[in-house]
Order: sequence, then structure tokens, then C-alpha cells
Amino acid sequence: EMELFVHGFPSDVAALRFEWAWQHPNASHRLFAPPLRRPREQPISFALRLLPHLLRAPPWSRLPLKIRWLRPPRPALELAPPPHVVEEEGAGPPRLKRKKRRGPEVGVAISGCGICGEAEATPLLRCPRPQCSMAAHPPCLARLFLAPEPLQLLPVGGACP
Repeated sequence: EMELFVHGFPSDVAALRFEWAWQHPNASHRLFAPPLRRPREQPISFALRLLPHLLRAPPWSRLPLKIRWLRPPRPALELAPPPHVVEEEGAGPPRLKRKKRRGPEVGVAISGCGICGEAEATPLLRCPRPQCSMAAHPPCLARLFLAPEPLQLLPVGGACP
């Protein structure tokens, strides 16, 4: 019986790579020191013990993944998932979010990037809060959000400047 599923991958390929690494932890190059299966350990117990290690390994350690537990009570994991991984409960599949079409914006004149000040050379990202008129280039936001983590390539999150 299925215990859980992990979702939120950016593509089918990323999900398949995660699944393959989960099924073949000793052959995967993503885990540096995969835990060994204990004598008489059930396959599901080993998979649940392995899951947090995979979620902490690059490239999955920075993805906004979710774990959906399908049956209560959910078992306690030996190692907690990373703090950015959301845990959900319930049998329902994840609902796909439909993109809302924005109507014409009234009274919002954005002349350029709110960080670098340059004109709209590339499309600007807008703050999702309705009362905020901030807009910035994706690379400008990435540099700002990655300032505390200079060795990373993509930001996990950040506060609107």
C-alpha cells in the first residue's frame, strides 16, 4: 500500500531522476554516503529512512518539494526532512494551480527595475502582493536573494525589497 508521494518537481525528468536515486541509492551519484539497509529491514522502512537523505542531497535540497502522506498515522522519520520541504496529509492528489490571467492593471506605471533602475530590457517580475508595486529583473532579484548564500546558483526565497 502506498505510504506517501513526493511532488513539486520542476519537470518530469527531475522527478524520474529522484525516483531512480530513491530506488538505487548505492548506484546514485547524488548520495555521498547512502545509508545501508539493516538486516531484516523491510523495504518500505529502508525507503522511509532514505527519503530525508535524498531530500537533503543536491539537486533536490533546493527544490520546493512536498511530501504527501496518504495514511494516518504517518511513521516518524529517523531524520527530519529539510525545513523547506512541506509535509501534507490526506489521500487527495496534489491539485494543479491554474494560472490566473491578470486583467489590465490600472494606475500602475513601472518604468524599470526597482533594484538596478534600468528600463525593461527583459520582462520584470512583479511582487505577488496586490498593494506592492515592486518589479525587478530576475537576475537582479537572484543577486539580492543570494547575497547570504553566494555559492548557490538559484535562490530558494527572499523578501520583497
